Amino acid sequence: MLKKPCGTFDETYAQDIACIRTPFRAGLLILLLLFIFIIMPLVADDYVLGIMNVIGITVIAMLGLNILTGYCGQISIGHVAFIAVGSYTSSILSAHLGWQFWATFPSAILVSGLLGLIVALPSLRIKGFYIAISTMAFHYITIWIILHGGDLTKGVWGLPCEFPIFFGISFDTERKMYFLIMALSVLGTIMAFNLVRTKFGRGFVAVRDNDIAAEFMGLNIFRLKIMAFIICSMYAGAAGSLYAHYLGMITVEQFPLIDSIWYMGFLIIGGMGSISGAIFGAIFYRLIAQVVIFTAPMIGEAFPSLSVSGVAGFTQILFGVLIILFLVLEPRGLNHRWQITLSSFRLWPFPY
Repeated sequence: MLKKPCGTFDETYAQDIACIRTPFRAGLLILLLLFIFIIMPLVADDYVLGIMNVIGITVIAMLGLNILTGYCGQISIGHVAFIAVGSYTSSILSAHLGWQFWATFPSAILVSGLLGLIVALPSLRIKGFYIAISTMAFHYITIWIILHGGDLTKGVWGLPCEFPIFFGISFDTERKMYFLIMALSVLGTIMAFNLVRTKFGRGFVAVRDNDIAAEFMGLNIFRLKIMAFIICSMYAGAAGSLYAHYLGMITVEQFPLIDSIWYMGFLIIGGMGSISGAIFGAIFYRLIAQVVIFTAPMIGEAFPSLSVSGVAGFTQILFGVLIILFLVLEPRGLNHRWQITLSSFRLWPFPY
């Protein structure tokens, strides 16, 4: 009778820290990449690819917020402001200086990271709710600068941004942008996954759980908070740069404060403190928004007495209800439910 091991055992440190521990997981990862980069572009139309592009950009932004809030425990309500900084940095360099994407993209990341450092400096003396208020103040400062930037930012009129061009090929369609956005999303996911497995990632978790105990253990909590802010803002800058080059035109109305709150809320829905949770949150966020787009006309027909603003407010109501439901029924988010499902398959047919 052939005997099979009842589990996966690590015999070396290399196996213990490996990103892909079993051939089965490697196979699933290959299938996922094949679906993203081969099957999806073949079967999906421009509308579906457009949704996927927005999801990919949101994943990058959500990964950065997850590192700051989910892993390091620092609350930020100014995440969209850093996305705006990345968008306007790329647009300014593209529209005024004629820079290409390969130059504007890293520049947006660096500028956003620098501003993240400036915003993070008060974290030495404040924490929790006070950090949230300081990031909200940064949002309003950023919006004011954009509105009063004159010819540099074009104020309320918006600023154009050229489509990416590589080797003479212009990424001016949904399908072409899909490959670029998905490639950068996968790269950002890999970088975030490896970061949280390093000593810095473990330090973030220690600061989140108990910063006093972390400092007593010898960790430089100020440096870790600064690092988390910088990494978060750099991810946001990357997402903002992609967003500007994807749309071709950006305006200040595309970066409202409420979006920062929704980012935080759907990170909770996805599952804070996990890379897959950030991805689940981003996907759920954008798919629910699409559900609202399709159901809003039906709601307007079913309730003719509702005004246009009342039907439009259904989005805010649905988002708020979903966040409350997850906080009450599944506070650890979709990622926790996903892990339970995987465990059930691994243990099948046993019930425990």
